[in-house]
Amino acid sequence: MLAASTPVSLTEQELDQLQDALQAGPAAMKLEAMDGYFTALICGPVFVPPTEAVQQVLGDQFTFDNDEQAGEIIGLMMRHWNWIAAELQRTLTQPDVYLPVLLEDDAGVAHGNDWAHGFMRGMQARPGSWNELIASDKDGGCVVPMMMLVHEHDPDPGMRPPPIDAQKRREVIATMIAGATQCYRHFESARRAGAAGPAPLRRHVPKIGRNEPCPCGSGRKYKHCCAQTLH
Repeated sequence: MLAASTPVSLTEQELDQLQDALQAGPAAMKLEAMDGYFTALICGPVFVPPTEAVQQVLGDQFTFDNDEQAGEIIGLMMRHWNWIAAELQRTLTQPDVYLPVLLEDDAGVAHGNDWAHGFMRGMQARPGSWNELIASDKDGGCVVPMMMLVHEHDPDPGMRPPPIDAQKRREVIATMIAGATQCYRHFESARRAGAAGPAPLRRHVPKIGRNEPCPCGSGRKYKHCCAQTLH
């Protein structure tokens, strides 16, 4: 939900401050994963209260040093939530995409895996609510790059997509960024309807057959791969 005033993006210093705070939590999400998680919740058809999202990001074991720190860090998280919501809302009227927070390694490479994990976790926050998108002929492929990056380093080699080199990674991340905005546009009518529960499904059975190859490219059957992640 958008704030009454125009949201202001976090500065680099504020992002660093938020990242440091999250890293101190034993079960807290990383900053990049939080960005992906928030994005999925905002994109989805079912409203998730920002307060619930903040709690999920921090985890049950998170503690603040004092009330002042708690107010400051939660305030930064809420500002970032509102910023994402405003930027995605803007894509409905302008040919833009939301540019996520993707952290680079020491070599200056953004891998995108943490963001994809956060996004997929956001999809799972309301089980079944994304089924209609997955089944869509037009938009179902927009979550494939997220699936690829989620499974890239899976302990089970059979779950991994084909190797992703530097050029391919740039392409996957670019497609993932566009895909997130496509998700937001796809569910706009459902969000406007303001349904209390999951949006009605147009199909009861996903178009991707359970015995068909998984669209993430792992080579495994869908029922043994991303179907387990999404349901």
